[in-house]
Amino acid sequence: MLYVVATPIGNLSDITLRALDVLKSVDVIAAEDTRHSGILLKRFEIKKPLVSYHEHNEAMRTAQLVERLIAGENIALITDAGTPGVSDPGARLIRECIRGELPFTIIPGASSILTALVGSGFSSQKFFFAGFLPVKRGQRERELHAAAERAETTIFFESPYRLAKTLKACADIMAARQLCIARELTKKFEEFRRGTASELLAHYEAHAPKGEIVLLISER
Repeated sequence: MLYVVATPIGNLSDITLRALDVLKSVDVIAAEDTRHSGILLKRFEIKKPLVSYHEHNEAMRTAQLVERLIAGENIALITDAGTPGVSDPGARLIRECIRGELPFTIIPGASSILTALVGSGFSSQKFFFAGFLPVKRGQRERELHAAAERAETTIFFESPYRLAKTLKACADIMAARQLCIARELTKKFEEFRRGTASELLAHYEAHAPKGEIVLLISER
């Protein structure tokens, strides 16, 4: 059986009891970064074999894990934070399980997307999650133009190193629209900052952003 296990997005105490039970019971844990995941496992005194499963070895490792599943092993798949398969490795292995009719289940947990959406105060009746904003300027601006036309809240992941460029583009494309920056969710320096793109840009030019960032754009 493959267990797709959501892990905390920041605060390690957010892991579920079910996730802990699974991690303690499986034969092996496939982790995006074994060193990072080792911190979580050490916190809860879980000692299991670890194998790496990341974007650079996903194809090779998927084949190996499928063989182990066929042989009857129980495997837990985790990423650095959140749910595997959502902007993180995991979808390929799940598709192979579906193709091979191998059993798998999802162990839900903390979500930066939903945490940011609720904390933003923007409409949550309908929302559009668009993953990471493209690095290239033209592609990024096309995504932002599309967000400006949506009648629902749009959610992006963004790097702190590109946030200023993104906010400058937002100021040109949707100057009056309300935005929210959700940063370091569930951690000590958690922040929800709301305002227009120009207001947010002024703040983050004076205070360089750090950590994981979720950018939310209010509905049209």
